[in-house]
Formats: sequence, C-alpha cells, structure tokens
Amino acid sequence: MKKHMLLVALAMSVSLSAMSAQTEKLGDTQLKPLPQQTQAALWASRVLSRYHYKAMPLDDAMSEKIFDRYFKSLDGEKLFFTQPDLDQFASARSRLDDAINGENLSVPFAIYNLYQQRFNERISYARELLKTKFDFNVDESYQYDREKADWVKTDAEIKELWRKRVKNDWLRLKLAGKDDKSIRETLDKRYENYLSRSRKLNNEDVFQIFMNAYAMSIEPHTNYLGPRASENFDIAMRLSLEGIGCVLQTRDEYTVVREVVPGSPAALSGKIKVGDRILAVAKDDSSPMTDVLGWRIDDVVALIRGPKDSTVRLDVLPADAGPDGKHVSLSLVRKKISMEEQSAKKSVLEVRDGTAKRRIGVIALPTFYQDFEARRKGDPNFKSATRDVARLLGELKKEKVDNVLIDLRGNGGGSLNEAVELTGLFIDRGPVVQQRNAEGRIEVESDNNPGLAWDGPVGVLINRGSASASEIFAAAIQDYGRGIIIGEPSFGKGTVQQLINLDRFAQGDKARLGELKMTVAQFFRINGGTTQLRGVTPDIKLPVMADSDSFGESSYDNALPWTSIRPATYIPAGELKEIVPLLDKKHEARVSKDKDFQYLLEDINLVKKQRKDNLISLNETVRRKERDAQEARAKLRESRLMVAAVPGGDDPVLVPDPKELLKQQSLVKQAGGKAGAKVAAVKGALRADDGLQADERALSAELDAEKAAKSAKDVLLNEAVHILADEVGLLKTDTRMASRVLPYAVEANK
Repeated sequence: MKKHMLLVALAMSVSLSAMSAQTEKLGDTQLKPLPQQTQAALWASRVLSRYHYKAMPLDDAMSEKIFDRYFKSLDGEKLFFTQPDLDQFASARSRLDDAINGENLSVPFAIYNLYQQRFNERISYARELLKTKFDFNVDESYQYDREKADWVKTDAEIKELWRKRVKNDWLRLKLAGKDDKSIRETLDKRYENYLSRSRKLNNEDVFQIFMNAYAMSIEPHTNYLGPRASENFDIAMRLSLEGIGCVLQTRDEYTVVREVVPGSPAALSGKIKVGDRILAVAKDDSSPMTDVLGWRIDDVVALIRGPKDSTVRLDVLPADAGPDGKHVSLSLVRKKISMEEQSAKKSVLEVRDGTAKRRIGVIALPTFYQDFEARRKGDPNFKSATRDVARLLGELKKEKVDNVLIDLRGNGGGSLNEAVELTGLFIDRGPVVQQRNAEGRIEVESDNNPGLAWDGPVGVLINRGSASASEIFAAAIQDYGRGIIIGEPSFGKGTVQQLINLDRFAQGDKARLGELKMTVAQFFRINGGTTQLRGVTPDIKLPVMADSDSFGESSYDNALPWTSIRPATYIPAGELKEIVPLLDKKHEARVSKDKDFQYLLEDINLVKKQRKDNLISLNETVRRKERDAQEARAKLRESRLMVAAVPGGDDPVLVPDPKELLKQQSLVKQAGGKAGAKVAAVKGALRADDGLQADERALSAELDAEKAAKSAKDVLLNEAVHILADEVGLLKTDTRMASRVLPYAVEANK
C-alpha cells in the first residue's frame, strides 16, 4: 500500500512539474492558487465525501467528471479551446483528486491560464477580422448555440467558427442601419471590452470555478462560495446591506450609477444622480482616495460598503460632464439599505364578470428571504417573506379583494423555514413538507400556529423558474386542496441545502476559506411524492415558455431521481376536483379568442423552431426578409394593443394604491393618457433588434426600455387573474361548491 501511494505521489509530482513547465510558456501574468485555497479544497473534499446527501468518494472516477465539467465551465460554448488543448492535459484527467488531496492546484490553474491565452488569441483574431470585408450574398449559416457541439479539432476550424460569429455581429448592426465605419468601431470596442473584463478575473474567481466543477459533479445544487460570493449570498437572503444606496455597473471602464435607492444616503444627499461616474473612493475619513477607473465592479462595491454610521468619500464625475469635466467630491455616512425591489409586492386588479366586478389581489414574491442573523438575535423586526406577505394580506382584506394570487414566477427559492411559515398563512395547522436525510431519517416540518391570515380562495402562479421553496409552498397548497395552481410545470428541485462555513477548519485565525452550499436532504410532499425532477404540475396549465432540455432539474445529467415515501398524516382543507374542470373549460374558451394569448403562442412556437434549428442565416437578403416579417408582426400587435388600450376592453384593470395615485396620474398624463401610456410601454417592449449589447446603449435608453418592458401587458398574469375571477363567480352562485372549496371561510362565517 505504501509503495502504491509512493508511486501515485511520484507520478503526480512528475505530472504537476510537466504542467508547471507548460504553464510557463503561456504568458507573463499567470494566476496561481493561494495557500488558503488549497486548504479550502482539501477540507471541502472531506466534507463533501462524508456528509453530502449523495456522498461520493473523491477518486479517479470523480476526477474525470471534474475535468470535463471544469472545461465546460470555462468554455461552455466551445469557442476558445480546441480538442488538442484538452488532449495536452489528458494526463491530469484522472489525477485531479490527487491534486486536491495533495494540496497542489497548479494543474487546474494551468488549465485556466491556457484558457486565458486562448481567449486572448480568439478575441484578437476577431478584431483582425474587422479589417476585412464580409460577403453577405453567400448562403451560409451560423450555429449560435454550441453547448452540445463537439470540440473543434484544428485552428482552421476555430478560425472559421469565429469568422461566422463576427460576421453575424456585423450583420446585426448592418440590418439596424449602421454604416461600415460605425460597425467596425462598435465591434472593436466590444471585443476590447471582452478582453478588459477577462483580465480582471483573479485567483479567487478561478478557484471558485474549479471548486464548483467539483461540487456540481456530485449533484447540481451543491456549490462552493468564495468569501465574497458568500457575503453576497447572505445579503441576498436578508435583503439588506450597509452602504450608500447606489446600484452600480461598469461602462467603458467607468463605475456608473445605474440606480439610486430612495431614502438612502445617496438619495438624501441630492448630490448623486443616475449616470454619474465614480472615479475614486476613500473607505473612511483618514484613508487616501483610491482611483477605481477600470476596476471590477465588485471590487468598487467592496470599497464603498462598510460598517453602519461610518463615512465613505467619493470623487464623482457628473453624468452631464465630459471626460475632462469638473469633479464633485462628497462624503456620505453609510446606513442600512433595504433591497425593497426583492421584497413582496401587492397590487389589485379588477375584472368584469357581467355586471359585477371581481377584485383580485396579487402578491408577487421574488424570493423566500429571511434575515437569519437578525432573527437569531431576537430582533422583533427581522426581515421575512412571511411577515411581509402577512402584512400585505391584511391590507388586501381591508381593500375587500375577492381572491388572492401568489405570483411565484421566477422565484428560485430561499429559506425552507419561510416556505413552511408562508404555507401556514393559508392553512390552520398541519404538516407542510417532509425531509429525508442521508441516513434515511424522515422529519416532518409543520405549521403549528393556529389560525389563518387569509381564509378566502387563493391561487398560485408558477413557471419553470419557480424552484425549491416555491415548489414546497405550491405543492402544500395543492395537496391540501387549499388553492388552484396555475402556470407551467415548476423547476423540479426537491433537495435541501445547508451552508457549511469552512473557516471552522482553518489553520490560523485570518484564513477565509469560504462556504459550501451542500445538499443534505431531499424534501417530499405531504402526499408522499416529491417535486424532484418532475416539479409541481399545475391544475390549470398555461403555455410552456422554457426549454426543458436546457432549463430545469431534468436538464441536469446527474440530478437525483424521482422517488416517494409514505404520506404524512394531514386533513385536506378543501376539495377542488369539481371546480377545476369548470375553470379550465372557461380558460380554454377565453384564450381561444384572446388575440394577445394567441400571439404569445405564436412567439413560443417560433422560439421552439429557432431553438430546434439552432442556425441563423448569414445571407443579408434572407435576414432582411426575416427582419421585415418580425417588424410586420410587431406593428400588427402594436395596432392591436392601441385598440385594446381604449377604455371598455376586457383586460384586468390595475387599481392603484392611493399613495401612488397622484404620481401615476402625472406619469399617465405625460404619456398621453391611459391608452398612450400603455401603447408607449408596448412600443418599448417590442423594440427591434439594434445589434447592440446592453452596455453599448445610452444608459437612459436602456433604463427606459426596461421600464417599458415591465409596464407592457403581462398576458399570463392577466389570464391567471381571469381564472381566479371565474372562481369567485362560481363560488358566489353555488354555495354547495363553496362549502367544499372553502371550508375555512364557511366555518368562519357561521
């Protein structure tokens, strides 16, 4: 055994030495692993191989999986590496386990350094191509999604691939009306920005990519979070941070203010506006100014953030000033900033039902957030999704809504505890979800609080992006018969993750090893099934927008299988078998006549076809014909929406919050009345392809387009609201059905 280990160590040493020699040829600025990173990799491997729900040894077989996933993580579209690049690292394919156990990560860093070299070569070649002339009369096409393609085998093949890629970039701008000089300047600047961003990657980024290749080779939802990623994850969960209240982005090497949070120190100062450029930062009163031009955005953010009530100083170039304009210096005191955009929000929509009006309260919940630290410390006002939704339900009661829709589209989950407590707002008491750990022990998470925040009818709107905690909530509402699930099948993530702080294993107080977000259990519905792989199936199905082959649990090659356990003991809160077919029949009849819904179906079918073809023509005549057809469709829809915007239509009508009424009336007046505002929003949402990337447009234009897209008609939400309005009508006219669907409400009214 000792001899075998010695041979392995010797072979690994020879291999690593060869790789190190090879690395020296790649360039002058080579990234190398830090001591704490090799330590973090070792401790992560020990935790993952022993305590993961699907514990797998770190051996040669796992090494091969890590090797393949690491290359895919670096170059998922296979645009930079060639097969010979992979072949030169073939000796390391089954030895990455030894690299981790031996605390020698020179091989994965050598792979990254080669990637960086290839990246520079490909982009430099792309910039050279801009000096040539393209023939747009040739019939050829470009494969724009190369995730499932083979690695190209020669330099000639990779050059041909990039020729077509650059030609497509050029043609998009040409079709948007740009001349050759403008196109050349735009693309050259774009490719230079690619190089600039790539140069800013550091060893923490590389280490995180490699460790995620390892973690995700075990199971899709296990991740390694470096120190900074860990901090950002914590911020996302508690929806607050300590800073000045600016949302920042990078544009042309400048750090630009994209948004100023209302009520924040930045907003209250009156000295910072959207579009302002931050040139230098001093983290406190005594520190010198640090020039941040050309910095990574997260490095600038880290410098600006700091303890509450501390001071940060900024050197700002106003948005309306030229590059040589006068700077503004200011000091701001950091405060706790709430990320209200990610908090639960409510609205009220009215739908006509004959002579009656049905008022539907909509609560949009982007994530299941909770400030764990504040709750642990006993803060009575800790931030919580459940507390916010409970408050909004109380407000909706006062506004006398007839039904409530919980919109969980795009909600990827969050706190398991929040999912349980949120369910408790709609049931009296009882089990919500079951968990099975790696040892097979099953625990039941229950709502133990008597009473309900809302005893009326409820619906839940989901899509493919609704995952994890969203699925726990939707599944519980469905299993209890408490509400109607509307939408498309959810993501299918039926696993539970726990954060493991690797600093507990650190050798030395100052080491920051990061965290593991590790799968430790699988959750099951109270009916014994699981949402794993299959997701939650809606009671009333809306069009499937996502591609299940590329998005969702079923798209992963190593996802856990679907399985089941014994059901929990629970008493259903309602019976929906009778009402769902009636609602579905009304839904089908309505959408068959709804032009906007039919347009949406056309769009979905078109996208599916394009996805299947996976080719785009590089012939200008063909592309112009396609563009003209697209613009004709957009104009047709625009004229349809202009008609629909006239009062008297069948769309749900937003009932504004009284506090916002004056503000909205002012905005509508500026847009030319209600119809004008609606059409203006749609025009923005239907904007033709201009060939530009987001950071290449004027910031004001980009923000206006985003605002218009948010204001455009939400066809699926409107239909969900109509479905719940139909439910209200049926329940009001059939007391027997109402007693079966809403026993809580009937009991409360006795």
